[in-house]
Amino acid sequence: MNVTLIEHTPNPELTVAFAARLCYSPTSIDKLREKMATSDIESFLDKIMSLGHHSVLEHASFTFGIEGISRVTTHQMVRHRIASFSQQSQRYVPQGEEFTSIMPDTIAENPEARKIFVFMSETFHKAYAQLIEMGIPAEDARYILPNATETKIIMTMNARELLHFFSLRCCQRAQWEIREMSVEILRLVKRIAPIIFRQAGPGCVGGPCPEGKMCCGQMDEVREFYKSLE
Repeated sequence: MNVTLIEHTPNPELTVAFAARLCYSPTSIDKLREKMATSDIESFLDKIMSLGHHSVLEHASFTFGIEGISRVTTHQMVRHRIASFSQQSQRYVPQGEEFTSIMPDTIAENPEARKIFVFMSETFHKAYAQLIEMGIPAEDARYILPNATETKIIMTMNARELLHFFSLRCCQRAQWEIREMSVEILRLVKRIAPIIFRQAGPGCVGGPCPEGKMCCGQMDEVREFYKSLE
């Protein structure tokens, strides 16, 4: 898996603080911009975040390039509707010459399970290639491809939605692949906007576990992990 921060709003924390300050100031935008250049951004953002004034976070956006993940994970990603996605097309990018599957560790560590997985992946690949050779359009041959098929996707989210995304997908109960991806995304954005994402992570980082009876029981370890995440 490879996660890259392709682009982001320049000075995202300044942008968010500027938008928030505007809500409470009678000053003109030009004068407010001059004042924001020298004001204490960190303390102001901390106050805004603590008050739950999160709509201003939508002014900062981040675009990621994600490779080496399965369609299992991208199917979960696109359920986050306040985001933009561009995924490699199986219709226009044939899989005949290169077919890679993402294998979960639980299967890779079990010799018999690994043997079954490899056999089925090879079988699907051969069947797909045969369909292409028969003249079946790639858009129809792809119906035989498994969820494990490797893909790549570009995703853009604003800071507010990212916080929501992390609260769900960084959780220990999230599926392993999307959790690993989410942790890498969080590492990247914390370097760019450390104040905004200071308390980012699964729901239990900033309060009680939201999973109730389904709690993983590892809250102390989880909180320590995200506290020290860099």
